Amino acid sequence: MLDNLRTGLQDAIKKFVSNDEIDEQTVKEFVKDLQRSLLQADVNVKLVFNLTKKIETRALNERIPTGIPKRDHIVKILYEELSTTLGSERKFELNKEKENIILVLGIQGSGKTTTVGKLARYLTKKNYSVGVIGADTFRPGALVQITSLCEPFDIEIFGQDKEKDALKIINNGIEHFKKIGKEVIIIDTTGRHKEESGLMEEMKKLTNKIKPDHTLLVIDSTIGQQSEAQSKAFTNVSSIGGIIITKLDGAAKGGGAIAAVANTNANIFFIGNGERIDDLEEFVSTRFVGRLIGMGDIQTLLQRLKEVQSEDQEIKMQRIMSGKMTINDLYEQLEQINKMGSLKKVMELIPGAAQVPEKDIDNIEENMEKWKFIIQSMTKDEKQDPDLMNSSRVKRIAKGSGRSEKEIKELLNKYKQSKQMMKASKGRGMRQLLKKLGAN
Repeated sequence: MLDNLRTGLQDAIKKFVSNDEIDEQTVKEFVKDLQRSLLQADVNVKLVFNLTKKIETRALNERIPTGIPKRDHIVKILYEELSTTLGSERKFELNKEKENIILVLGIQGSGKTTTVGKLARYLTKKNYSVGVIGADTFRPGALVQITSLCEPFDIEIFGQDKEKDALKIINNGIEHFKKIGKEVIIIDTTGRHKEESGLMEEMKKLTNKIKPDHTLLVIDSTIGQQSEAQSKAFTNVSSIGGIIITKLDGAAKGGGAIAAVANTNANIFFIGNGERIDDLEEFVSTRFVGRLIGMGDIQTLLQRLKEVQSEDQEIKMQRIMSGKMTINDLYEQLEQINKMGSLKKVMELIPGAAQVPEKDIDNIEENMEKWKFIIQSMTKDEKQDPDLMNSSRVKRIAKGSGRSEKEIKELLNKYKQSKQMMKASKGRGMRQLLKKLGAN
């Protein structure tokens, strides 16, 4: 997420903390490096200079608490000021006592329909019963797209192919979902062309007719600072609205978009950071900044772990920690990691782990993919008891998986080493890690 900005900020911090002495000149150089990183991420010039002036003033004049190194205190100042600049903590809340109608709007090409699918999936994971109304009557294939996104997760879609009156579809859809008791009704609307006035007129018209509980505007982060005009117009019209910023995965202008939206005091509720339907997360500025500067985001990590855990996961983890791990257990752990997203994204959430070189992460992901194919080619007995392996079995697995015998032996060696390590430590290392992460 925001690779260029993250790399720039982390490089600036590394250079700063590596200095033997932290004096006025060192602070000023640090501030210049921060300015460069933020400007390259398309953050507004005035905003950059206001932010870095605050950081410099505090770094040079603020009294440092006893026992805290000066360099750590200044990095903390950066964290606090960046978090404040990128918005206050505003949660997206639904009323559990009634059905909640959510109207989603966006300019054409902003990723609106995909975001509707992601939002529906996000809320089902929060145990809400969700229905989606496909009311984009302008774009051919919009109803098919939202259906293909939601159906695999048993999220019901209401749409009327032949009907061209969007308001009629919406009213019929709301009536249908109210009858069957859906707690959340999300409406996908027609994407407007690239001008704010038409979008806001559409919003006023639909809001007056439908009276939604929430109106959400989808903004494409790749437009950078231009997102300020959209968010400003939106906040002037809607008092019950919030913003979802999309396409943050690798967007060079993503930092500029978030800063621009936050600068209008708009509520940024969610961010989209990937192509998977699960790649939508609640925006919390402090957590977001923690990831940007390499401090990680433990809360999001634990939340993702909780989402992918099955009911019997705790029993399995106890067995693994006691050294009774099978190849089946290894395969299941690989699948759980896959469900959490790319390994690179998971590493961003772990404090310090973002420093791991990208080529090393790529190697790990490559090995994980390889191991899955190898394990899938094993028999049930071999997965339960790898000691059954002999040269003829290894040859058969190599042929079935399309991998070399050497790679299969490497997997078996890694498995045995992990099992022995768990048995010797009785899972102490894993438990200590989980304890540090705040898990029970």
